[in-house]
Amino acid sequence: MNYLSQIGFQSLTITFFASILVWLLYLFLVFLWLFTPQIKKKVFLHAFFSGIVAWTLSQAVKYFIPAIRPFELNGFQILTLTVPQDASFPSGHSSLAFALAVSLWLHNKKIGAVYFLGALLVGLGRILGNVHFPIDILGGAVLGAFVALFTENFFNRKKPKFL
Repeated sequence: MNYLSQIGFQSLTITFFASILVWLLYLFLVFLWLFTPQIKKKVFLHAFFSGIVAWTLSQAVKYFIPAIRPFELNGFQILTLTVPQDASFPSGHSSLAFALAVSLWLHNKKIGAVYFLGALLVGLGRILGNVHFPIDILGGAVLGAFVALFTENFFNRKKPKFL
């Protein structure tokens, strides 16, 4: 029997939020860039770059903070498509999702709000999927938001007049 037929609808929903939604948010970003006049190439690049940097930084932080994951501590079944082998803090999925949300929010409040909802669902899915504690999600959200704000400021800084 395959994985999807072994779990119920509730577990399947958690697995979707925990494992798939973040990548759909990234894919939808490409769709927005190609088919939505409000999302220009610059906005797309800011969000795309912020997501990559946030994910990479979260993976680097995990190397220095060896936090145990909930399923390792409580022995509960994980509800994700893969079994994470790295540290728990911070959540890379949440850092990526919140980097996208903040980047888009800075340019378009409606689309940003949809992405914030998606980011919250990713975080909730990671908690209910037994792979993160709430503090891991909060850490990822703060990291993602910081990266998005830094990226926005970096790309929009004024160049000196002598250049």
